[in-house]
Order: sequence, then structure tokens, then C-alpha cells
Amino acid sequence: MQSKRYSPDLTPPWKKQRPAPEVPADPDLVVEEVGTGFCGAVIRCEKTAEGPTVTLEDRFGKHRVFPMVPRGFLLEGKVVTLVRPQNRPAPSGPARTASGSLAVPGARARVARAGRIYVEGRHDAELVERVWGDDLRIEGVVVEYLEGIDDLPAIVRSFSPGPDARLGVLVDHLVPGSKESRIAAEVTGEHALVVGHPYIDVWEAVKPSSVGIPAWPSVPRGQDWKTGVCRALGWPENTGAAWQRILSCVRSYKDLEPQLLGRVEELIDFVTVGGAA
Repeated sequence: MQSKRYSPDLTPPWKKQRPAPEVPADPDLVVEEVGTGFCGAVIRCEKTAEGPTVTLEDRFGKHRVFPMVPRGFLLEGKVVTLVRPQNRPAPSGPARTASGSLAVPGARARVARAGRIYVEGRHDAELVERVWGDDLRIEGVVVEYLEGIDDLPAIVRSFSPGPDARLGVLVDHLVPGSKESRIAAEVTGEHALVVGHPYIDVWEAVKPSSVGIPAWPSVPRGQDWKTGVCRALGWPENTGAAWQRILSCVRSYKDLEPQLLGRVEELIDFVTVGGAA
């Protein structure tokens, strides 16, 4: 009579966990870590002595590093095992501009429209060029520098916005009850649109995580904001050099806060829709 052989694993079948599907931890994949509930997009994978790890970034720009253990993450509510992505050939799909738009290889700049976008502040204008420059050239939109909000009423009167020459304006710190909001209301019309971001300065529109700082510091009233930021961060009190440091950290729209992204896109749409080249 033959004896039965038993598996050393005596766990009942109904208690055994099914293997979770393996999912490559590709950049920008959004997952939730099972143990902590931390939800974020994949930034990178690394090989360590303890095993592979994945770095996630949440919507506030906070980074967390987790081990890539079996059944360690949720993808669209389902348990998965993250694995390191394989080396893949470069995608054959269309490239994208820094703003996230589809790039048009070999495209020439369009003849400038009559419409214009004015941007208050030199740093603001440089940031717009950095992220949206390719798009603006293809659309034929010229961006001009607005030195100060007090000059805006005269500029609008001189420009005389119309159906084929729309005017869009981006200003700093546009909050209810401010001088900026009163001037914006005065000049806004059917063919002129003034929008703004809520930040004291456009520096704040760059995500702190992109600059490598935990947060933008608070500066007491009465101090020059940019100088106060440099002091708080231990940077040399040279605001021009500080801005170049910040600007160099901006590679695409992903490095900017949504409050600025939405306003610039709104202005581009306003100036280009219905306007003649």
C-alpha cells in the first residue's frame, strides 16, 4: 500500500493569496502603497542592497520611497506587484513640447497674429517662454513684457482690442479687493481678458519639489519678498541669480503649479480662437 505524500505547505487552499499581476513601474504611473495609503506618481526606481525601491510623488509634491514588495501597491483599486521597468526602445509616437502639447517636427513659426499677450514681470515672461515658447511660435502669438499693472489702462487704449486683435494679460497676485483686481475689471471686455495667479511672485508658481526645497518660506510684511526668500533659504541675496537657479529647474509644465498653468492656457485660447493670423 502506497503512502500519500503531503505538501509541506498546510495552508488551506481558500486561504492562499493569489499572485498579484506584475506591473512595470513606469514613470508617471499613479499607484497607492497598501500599508500607508500614500498615493502618488512613480518618479524613479532604484536598486538597493535591500532590494528594489520605487519613489512616489503625491499631488502636493511630497516624495516617499517604498520597497517593491509583492502585492505592495494598488492600481485603480486592485492589488498589484510593481516591478522595475525593462529597458524599452524610445517611443515612436509624437514628441511633446514643454507645455505637454504635441510637437510638430519641422514646423515654422506662424506669421504673428494681431492679438497679443502681455505678461507682468520679466521673470513671468521668461517662465512663459520657457514652457509655452514652442506653442506660441506655432500659433503666431507674441508675448510682450508689461512692466507694471499701472501701465495697463494706457496700453489697452492704445492697442484697441477687437475681434481680430484680442488682448490677453497675465498679472501677479490677482486677488479680490486688490488694486490689481480693480484695474483688471476696468480694462476687461469682450476682446480683452485679464487673468492672474494668486502668488505674491511668480517664483511661487514653481513647485518647491522641483527646486529641491520643502516649501516656499513665509516672508514678513515690509520685507522685499524675493530678498526674504533668499535669506530664509540661505541663498546669496542676489535675486537675479536666484531666479536663474529657479528657472533652470523648470523643464516642463509638470514643474509648475496648476494655478499658473490654467491661466496661461486660458490666455492662449482666448487670443487664438477666432483671431486672424
